[in-house]
Amino acid sequence: MPKNKKNKKSKSKSKSTRPSYADADLVMHLYDLRREEVLRANRDILMREFWPRDYDEFLAVTEMHHEQNTAFRQVSTYWEMVLGMARHGIADAEYLVENSREGLFHYAKCEPFVERYRQEVAPTAFAHAEWAATRTKGGREFMPLVRARIAQMQEQLGAR
Repeated sequence: MPKNKKNKKSKSKSKSTRPSYADADLVMHLYDLRREEVLRANRDILMREFWPRDYDEFLAVTEMHHEQNTAFRQVSTYWEMVLGMARHGIADAEYLVENSREGLFHYAKCEPFVERYRQEVAPTAFAHAEWAATRTKGGREFMPLVRARIAQMQEQLGAR
């Protein structure tokens, strides 16, 4: 075989993007963890009550004395761990992101404040969620939709 054909062939090889049974097993395990009583309650608190309108409201929930702080820390770190598995190749990234949209929804609520929060408080905050939102096809397709949905929900909440 001519040398350049061999090189061309080796360059064209790519890792399969088909999720494995191990990926599916991990996603099912992560789903089971989401059903754990405390995590479920904290996810519910943030879905219902966490709608920061400005940086001060976002920052307040990160303070230890805030009533939603425990929920915020548990839910944020859970999704960072999950999306970190995608980022670091532990599981198929597209498959994991496709099945972890709630994590991107949580990130989208925080996203307007993340850059400043990183500068002032935690330089690596939401790094895995940001990666999933910007570096995966599923994240790039989902984020505009979820941003619009959040804006709509915030308008409805503001009208009450």
